[in-house]
Amino acid sequence: MVDLTSDVKACLSSSGLKEGFACVFVPHSTAAVFTIENEKGVQQDMRDALQRSFPKEIEYEHQKAWNDGNGHSHVRAGFLGPSVTVPFHESELDLGTWQQVVLMELDNRGRNRKVIIQLIGA
Repeated sequence: MVDLTSDVKACLSSSGLKEGFACVFVPHSTAAVFTIENEKGVQQDMRDALQRSFPKEIEYEHQKAWNDGNGHSHVRAGFLGPSVTVPFHESELDLGTWQQVVLMELDNRGRNRKVIIQLIGA
């Protein structure tokens, strides 16, 4: 997991916007963006929950077609989602005390990822 919170805050700070929404989006089908308490225990809990819900070891139709071993990655990304929207007020993100915006890599091999941060507001 990569903590994107400081990147979103930096974009907001340089924008001059006071009120609105920050949308953080990853344009890839085997990665996800969401909020979480980004600490080692929760990170491990998240990986374990994904493995229980969407096991790597079962056969996925995607793998039959492409033989790339990442069918589980696509399914996990679909359930977690490619984006999160966070409101901001007085130029501060309205995140909870223990909440961070994170990118989770879900593929079975390393990838270069692009993240789009778009701000809407006044």
